[in-house]
Amino acid sequence: MKKIITSILQITLIVALAACSAASAEVTDSGTTSQVSAGSEAEIVTTDAAGSTVVSTPLSVNYSSEDLNPSTGSDSISYIQLEGDSILFEGTGATVNGNVVTITAAGVYSLSGALLDGQIVVDTQDEETVTLILNSVDITSSTSAPIFVRNADKVVLTLADGTQNFVTDGSSYIFENAETDEPNAAIFSNDDLTINGSGNGSLTVNANYNNGIATKDDLKITSGVIIVHSVNDGIKGRNYIAIKDGMITVNAGGDGLQSNNDEDATKGYILIEGGTLNIISGMDGIQAETRLTVNTGTLNISSGGGSVVNYELEESAKGLKAGMDVTITGGTFNIDSADDAIHSNSSVMINGGNILIASGDDGIHADATFTINNGEVNIAKAYEGIESAIITINGGSVRLNSSDDGVNGSDGSSSAGQPQQGMMESGNAHLYINGGYLFVDAIGDGIDINGPIDMTAGTVIVNGPVENMNSPLDYSSAFNLTGGYLLAVGSSGMAQAPSASSTQYSVQYGFESQQAAGTLVHIETESGEEILTFMPTKAYQSVVLSSPALANGSTYVIYSGGSSSGAAVDGLYSDGTYTAGTQIASFSISSMVTTAGTTGGGFPGGGPGGGRPHP
Repeated sequence: MKKIITSILQITLIVALAACSAASAEVTDSGTTSQVSAGSEAEIVTTDAAGSTVVSTPLSVNYSSEDLNPSTGSDSISYIQLEGDSILFEGTGATVNGNVVTITAAGVYSLSGALLDGQIVVDTQDEETVTLILNSVDITSSTSAPIFVRNADKVVLTLADGTQNFVTDGSSYIFENAETDEPNAAIFSNDDLTINGSGNGSLTVNANYNNGIATKDDLKITSGVIIVHSVNDGIKGRNYIAIKDGMITVNAGGDGLQSNNDEDATKGYILIEGGTLNIISGMDGIQAETRLTVNTGTLNISSGGGSVVNYELEESAKGLKAGMDVTITGGTFNIDSADDAIHSNSSVMINGGNILIASGDDGIHADATFTINNGEVNIAKAYEGIESAIITINGGSVRLNSSDDGVNGSDGSSSAGQPQQGMMESGNAHLYINGGYLFVDAIGDGIDINGPIDMTAGTVIVNGPVENMNSPLDYSSAFNLTGGYLLAVGSSGMAQAPSASSTQYSVQYGFESQQAAGTLVHIETESGEEILTFMPTKAYQSVVLSSPALANGSTYVIYSGGSSSGAAVDGLYSDGTYTAGTQIASFSISSMVTTAGTTGGGFPGGGPGGGRPHP
């Protein structure tokens, strides 16, 4: 039976990315400690479902020679020839019963031909490996798993060089008794399973009953071309999934990849160390019960129909999801998700990589801590850009666009929404900015922290909201700014500036009337030295600036409109000549926070914003 391999999923999103430097920090807040560094060897400290502290070292998996080097056969190889409705066997270690061949001994078995309705069963007691070389096979079973590993120490599926291999099951299974519901995948193993391939050898799995490829133990993929179409989950490894290399395409009604061991905190993880993954999933793209780590590779993921879907949260449809921690040290990501693009019930750490996100909910969500040390994150679309209780930016580059809050620090201590004017709300959330680059374009609050902000270095630009019920900066307690560059532009009704406890000077200027989108705001010294030239993309009335260039006792002039010959990055101009628009006012720096113009009724905010539930 001749079939054509389905073309590989292509997901294309186009936006600009930028890179910044890495740093390291230790954060202790609200009983949560997170030790982070720019390297991949950082310890990850999280809390489990019971509230106990869990210290995790970087994920690693040992690969044996047989995992990495596809078998080409040996003198003792046995041959299984599939002949439509019958099977021919040459060698030792297997028995044939009609359309079922059962492998009973460890060794190397080469399979070729087509089986119209039958089964390959592995059932050995040996403490050695069974290697199945798929050499142009087309295996179909209408009532069970076409390849079923009932018992073995380990099975290696090798895709022979230059061959196309197909495994297809029916829409219903017949089980041995009423108490049994396994096998439940087109390729099903009770024990360790490795898949590798020589050259461009490929495997296409058509799973019409339930899952595509599943093992109740460890699953390794080290090479080969693998294509899975499944009505439920695509690829499952209960203890873990480790991907070293390969070209993997999954189109799944459920999760794309899943590791679901919920009984052992050291298992239930997914480690990706290379390869290309193209995933379309009805539910989560990649879901790990405990930990998910990506060191390198290319991941293209569309979950739940993508960010255009008005998602109702009946099922989880996240891009990357883990119960304990998501760690990214490198790789290229294109994630288009109906639900959160990257989600952890505890921590998310980004140490590198190029990450492009479009999400119908949060771009990145971590219940406890989010940390970025290096890498490039571009959230082209999200309801909220980044949400976590403790947010730490040590390095890297983050650009985000959100229909609600851009950066939301919420610990769940307050109800959603803004407090009434004049009320003070304080929470245990915290934002730390120790370096890196953050650009926020938000319709809701630009930065909304239910607690304090500490900024020591880095660059932050907020192209904030238009409506006065939201503000470019919204925090409670204090905003201590001791270094770096901060620009927050937007509405004036609730605008806030850094606190007087800061050690770097800030100015907050309020225009008498709203300025049109695209109107330059320009600040220069009395002698004409440029301090700021910025073009907001939305209407604005408030400008907050903190820069090392602001000096106590100096006088500055502010202009509206005009033009600049310089180059603009995220609306901020540099290396150009400003042609003056309308001079609005002048002001002098006389305190850590200088207020000028007409300011709105800002107050320490920090409401948790309009966050959504996260299944």
